[in-house]
Amino acid sequence: MNFKSMLLSVLLVSVTMGAQAADALLKPFVLASKGAGTVAEKAVQVKAALTGGGFTVVGEYAPYAGADIIIVTNDELKKNAAASENGGYGAVQRVAITEAGKEVQVSYTNPVYMANVYRMEGDLSGVAAHLASVLGKVEEFGAATGMTAKQARKYHYMFGMEYFTDPSLLAEYGSYEEAVQAVDAKLSNNRNGVSKVYRVDIPGKKESVFGVAMKGSGDNKYMDDHFIMNEIDFHDLKSTAHLPYEVLVSGDKVYALYARFRIAIDFPDLSMMGKNSFMNIMKSPEAIRNALQKTVQK
Repeated sequence: MNFKSMLLSVLLVSVTMGAQAADALLKPFVLASKGAGTVAEKAVQVKAALTGGGFTVVGEYAPYAGADIIIVTNDELKKNAAASENGGYGAVQRVAITEAGKEVQVSYTNPVYMANVYRMEGDLSGVAAHLASVLGKVEEFGAATGMTAKQARKYHYMFGMEYFTDPSLLAEYGSYEEAVQAVDAKLSNNRNGVSKVYRVDIPGKKESVFGVAMKGSGDNKYMDDHFIMNEIDFHDLKSTAHLPYEVLVSGDKVYALYARFRIAIDFPDLSMMGKNSFMNIMKSPEAIRNALQKTVQK
């Protein structure tokens, strides 16, 4: 084979590999490991591995018994968030430790999937590789077949339902400074069952993302994290890293992704009707929006 033929072969292989990468099917979560132990023991090990790997732990949330969620960021995540419109949603990754039967599962949000559903500038493949090296990677899960990056960037659950570009406007203030201080204070006061889990400020932008825990009962049960997960997180591999929800302060406005999008991106295969379906949480999207709006409004 002469040099020209070799060069052509290399180019063809490169094009093929690039096409395959572009068409790779992405799923919401990554299973890092599963096995014996306790949630408390695993949480200590996971936090040590993450901080040792250069991640910063910005919050921790135990939404119900047998589950703990560790929220992390790093410079690459924040840099990509700064370069992306409403990129604050993708400024963190969530790592979950969940008791499932006789084993404990460690899982995390798939950075490449999240980068695409949040329409970010970079695909966070470097963060994905870093998390895999720090925590491990057994398989991706959360969808039967998954989506290509192109499909993820245009995703909505079904006709008439919200896209990433259709968030709820929760409040408006006089400035970013006023908005972020007010939202921080209101979430810290645990109003309406909504409380602060973490805050990350996006460098170089007037933008901050807050993670929020939601607790409710009785008439307010539909906004409750435990109620929602009990209805829809029913598979053997647990999607605990769906939590916590986000509130985004961007400029002088306060937003949240509408639940018919925010829940659907993590549970894209959830059926519309029947057992363990969206019908069971039909009142949740508005309950979540109302709770968040009441909490952060001026």
